[in-house]
Amino acid sequence: MTSSAEKWYQQVRQQTLALTEGLSAEDMVVQSMPDASPAKWHLAHTSWFFEHFILQPYFQNYQCFNHHYQYLFNSYYDTVGSRHARPQRGLLSRPPLSDIMQYRQHVDSHISILLRQQHPAITDLLTIGLHHEMQHQELLLTDILHLLSHNPLAPALLAAQSQPSLNAAAAVSMICFDGGMTEIGAEAGSFSYDCENPRHSVYLAPFKLAHRPVTNAEWQDFISDGGYQNPLLWLSDGWHCCQSANWQAPLYWRNLDQQWYSFGFSGIQPLLPSAPVCHISYYEADAYARWAGKRLPREQEWEYATNLTQPPLQQANFLEQHIWQPTACSSKPNMEKLFGDVWEWCQSPFSAYPGFKPAQGALAEYNGKFMANQFVLRGGSCVSARQQLRSSYRNFFHPQQRWQFSGIRLAEDQ
Repeated sequence: MTSSAEKWYQQVRQQTLALTEGLSAEDMVVQSMPDASPAKWHLAHTSWFFEHFILQPYFQNYQCFNHHYQYLFNSYYDTVGSRHARPQRGLLSRPPLSDIMQYRQHVDSHISILLRQQHPAITDLLTIGLHHEMQHQELLLTDILHLLSHNPLAPALLAAQSQPSLNAAAAVSMICFDGGMTEIGAEAGSFSYDCENPRHSVYLAPFKLAHRPVTNAEWQDFISDGGYQNPLLWLSDGWHCCQSANWQAPLYWRNLDQQWYSFGFSGIQPLLPSAPVCHISYYEADAYARWAGKRLPREQEWEYATNLTQPPLQQANFLEQHIWQPTACSSKPNMEKLFGDVWEWCQSPFSAYPGFKPAQGALAEYNGKFMANQFVLRGGSCVSARQQLRSSYRNFFHPQQRWQFSGIRLAEDQ
């Protein structure tokens, strides 16, 4: 009989493969920039993770599928050994995709045997491995979108939504929160990453949080008012990025015949005014907030507000909805879209909570080593797996990065 752990493993692994439907072998080998990875590499690396951290230590007399893969598909684990340079992953035309698919089958068959043996030592490792794979499902999609955006044919992987909502979003309403002493961090008894811990007390001054994210229509007003040309709105490093990269709009926006369009998984489509703006950097989000006379939320404020309002995860626009683009905001002024649609930039740096201790053992390098020069995002996006999200989940990226589905929700002091 198939166990619940094995069913979960199969479901996550099959979901990864399903995301590659419609991609050619050529699509899956190319790397569009150093921050992105080829789809073929994602398929191999997630298998390497299970092979290295579970099968090699715990499967008796395990034989690696190919010992060269230990070097080729290690991502950033220095304790494991040397690895192929990240910016050159797109040069790996060999091994072919067919070998990577066989590699996945090899790993899957051995993991299934181990799960049927009910080996107690692998339970926690399997859980983190599946959450790790869900993270790579999102990265696979954002990386392939970035790749396809460079193709002059603007290829589409999904059919366009037949009747996108043209209703205007409700005017932004700033919701008051009292703050005070509150608990922040992961609840005991369920999975969380080490960076979500330990749960601790913080004091929050009274604050306000916008009932919805900033929309495309509002961002167009920012552009029209010269937001990308006014250095007084920008942090110094942000202004340097804006000028050196010639930012004039969010990533994937295109101005064609005086009308804004955006490139997405449905190809080039007219911009949906009431949908949350996405593919913006922390620097752009911060500049917009200053232009609007507001600020970005602190991550503790976001978590506090989410815990109070308790938005239902099942109704959020996540990867499983298979829409893969932000959907329209409501015409009603109710708190919405805290989960799904777009990751929301916070002004908080990605740093350790008081009393933080990184995961021990083989996975000690998972989060703690990245706690410098990055900012926190909350809530998940339209290409995040639903199982991965919770109010304490902390995503993090460098402030100049834009290829993720990142957006903005405004905040202010009371």
